[in-house]
Amino acid sequence: MSSISMRKTTLVAAGLAVASSLVLTGCKDGNEEAVPAAPSAPAAQSPSAPGGYATPPAGAPSSPAADGYDGASGAPAAGGGAVAKSGQAFKIGQTATVPFSYGSNKGGQIALTVTGIDAGTPADLSALNLGDKAKGKSPFYIRYTVKNTGNTDLSFSSVGHMKGLLDGGSEADTVLTIGKFEKCPSDSLPKGFTNGQTQTSCAIALAPTGTKVTGAEYWGDPYNNLASPPQKGLTWK
Repeated sequence: MSSISMRKTTLVAAGLAVASSLVLTGCKDGNEEAVPAAPSAPAAQSPSAPGGYATPPAGAPSSPAADGYDGASGAPAAGGGAVAKSGQAFKIGQTATVPFSYGSNKGGQIALTVTGIDAGTPADLSALNLGDKAKGKSPFYIRYTVKNTGNTDLSFSSVGHMKGLLDGGSEADTVLTIGKFEKCPSDSLPKGFTNGQTQTSCAIALAPTGTKVTGAEYWGDPYNNLASPPQKGLTWK
């Protein structure tokens, strides 16, 4: 399974007026479609990096080389155990130890756990004004926790790069929000996110009527085909 494919990701500006219904953004995995959303609370995230999916801020590493780990083997992890291997599969509720850098917060490590996948209803999407893009689809909410297990302060980092997997293993459509969507909050990590701190997060996946999102895949660095050598994402089912 390819960790990064040429696919479309719907980017929703929740509570933020956008000038166009179609905006090409600097993302790694294809086009992202930006569509207006219903007025809500002021946007809490920068549109340049919603939920950690789009291009990170200037200075963010483009490859895992800066962390000295390519994802190919279970390198020792801070605090014991091993870093997750490329393509490693987990059961929902199990934890993966992952190298993590974001912007100037380099050389970090997190414990990533997919805790559940909840089915929503098509009516949930009305606040996002997806229009025809949501026709015949239902949302699923991928719930996960992030714990800082390294020695790097990860204040204000975004831990995204989480997508849904359908019954047969194919990718579900992904919806990214800029601002607040109460049914699936995905805030950046707070100030003072040091060793031992934990936060919950959420990713939105869309499944065609009659199908379900039954798994999740994390494809942040180095678990993608931008790594050298190319690596595979971590999966939960």
